[in-house]
Amino acid sequence: MIKSNVSFATFFNKLKSVFFILEWLPRYERRFLGWDLFAGLTLASFVLPESMAYATLAGVPAEYGIYCVLAGGLLFAVFTSAKQVVVGPTSAISLMVGSTLAVMAEGDLQRWASIATLTGLVVFVLCLVAYLLQLSSLVSFISENILLGFKAGAAITIISTQLPKLFGIHVSGSNFFERIYGLFGHLSETNVFVLGFGLAAFTLLLLGNKLFPGRPVSLVVVITSILAISLTDLAQYGFHLAGNIQQGLPPLGRPSLRFSDVDGVLALALGCFLMGYIETIAVAKTMAEKHQYPVNPRQELLSLGFANLGASFASGYPVAGGLSQSTVNDKAGARTPLALVFCSAVLLVTLLFLTHLLENLPEVILAAVVIDAVLGLIKVKALKELWTLSRTEFGIAMISLAGVLTFGILKGVLIAALSSIAILIARSKISNVAVLGQVPGTNKFTDIKRNPGNVEVQGIKILRIESAIFYYNQEHILELLRKNTLFNTPATQQVIIDLSSSPNVDVAGAKMLVNFAAELKSKNIRIEIVEALGVVRDMLRKLSIEEKAGPVRRTTTIQEEVEKFGKFSNH
Repeated sequence: MIKSNVSFATFFNKLKSVFFILEWLPRYERRFLGWDLFAGLTLASFVLPESMAYATLAGVPAEYGIYCVLAGGLLFAVFTSAKQVVVGPTSAISLMVGSTLAVMAEGDLQRWASIATLTGLVVFVLCLVAYLLQLSSLVSFISENILLGFKAGAAITIISTQLPKLFGIHVSGSNFFERIYGLFGHLSETNVFVLGFGLAAFTLLLLGNKLFPGRPVSLVVVITSILAISLTDLAQYGFHLAGNIQQGLPPLGRPSLRFSDVDGVLALALGCFLMGYIETIAVAKTMAEKHQYPVNPRQELLSLGFANLGASFASGYPVAGGLSQSTVNDKAGARTPLALVFCSAVLLVTLLFLTHLLENLPEVILAAVVIDAVLGLIKVKALKELWTLSRTEFGIAMISLAGVLTFGILKGVLIAALSSIAILIARSKISNVAVLGQVPGTNKFTDIKRNPGNVEVQGIKILRIESAIFYYNQEHILELLRKNTLFNTPATQQVIIDLSSSPNVDVAGAKMLVNFAAELKSKNIRIEIVEALGVVRDMLRKLSIEEKAGPVRRTTTIQEEVEKFGKFSNH
């Protein structure tokens, strides 16, 4: 009986590590119920117009955005380790989907929607694979500065797609520059009624968000605009309206297309996966830090994956955790993911009974909602600070921004990811080898370049390699070692290499050190290696470096080798 209980407890613990709802729901406190219910109602009123607006960015019917939040949110609540994060369509992913499918669907709206749904399913598969392979740390390769430029570029690109709607004109173009050129070329066709209506709505959104932060200001603007169109004759002045919004439950079922049916869907899904997970984990960490609870990055791969699975089986498209939605949820008092369940329930009621109220929603209002939402992605203050702190880092952010503007959101996020990896490799390749000198009156040895008052010990060159030693930087390190020893004047009699700042070494790096030691030995120059870490010592010993450089020990210090050299010289 005891063994049976232990087995069940083990099984239940494994279930809790996957289905995180089993972790918090049994311990749910009744006092949280009112907060979660209010947060769910507030959140639904916020995401309703926002999700519809983002759906238009993706090029799918407006109700598809609601489907994404409804189905995606329900499954996300089952798996997430975060308490306030909300998933749904985001501006960057929506534009990524819309701009890519414009080419892939070739104008077929039914195929367009089918590919969007299939993309969500492929994102689920990518999340699941990443979860099983424990690849949650991959996002650390994309720096915050690159994301800073990427988000700004994405916001500017999204705004360029919405400005024509604000002016009441039609403009085509595959990138930011083409759209802006087309906009200026058609300004004479501006519908002043649509522009005035849109600017008034945009002004109300800006003022409302400033005066009433965390409140469903966009819903108030949407309701006001619908009443204005319904109760006046404004519709006759060229306003494009949302029209028929499909009533009822979202069509449920797997995507009608197979992976093999769509060339290029993997690249789109990979872009959505990268962007979606980065956004989700960034929001999750922000909320976790604020409320002081742990969040599991690997678990969020699973929660995001199942959110996309739910969206894809409910005719939606890829979803991710959104900062604006999550902030509203948090400020409304959400205590647990149960707020997402209440939000989905409100959206379900809306789809079943209230869609007819949205038919007179002007398209220009959705454009204003999108522009207002994405303006927060342009962090001017952060970019100024980056310019002050590091021109190089600022330049990297600008490369990311330019990549998005020139090549679009999908290629832009891939450029950002590749740029991060390339910069990481470039930085580790340009390794520093510091020349050390003795601090007068002490037994300490520090970098002479930083401390010009230090004194070099005559006949000894003390060098510290300040990076890991890998195949891609070992030639650069060897060049610096030779420069400071073999080509040094006066002649060097002994070289001490300090490896305390080298956390790792691969085979190529270790062979370089072995060959360098042999080269010094052939020229009658003694070499000693000090303070090497365990993994470094192990690799060097496997290549028999001790035959050329003597024992490689962690405890041997520079001072000990200097004293040993003095005794050796005197002898």
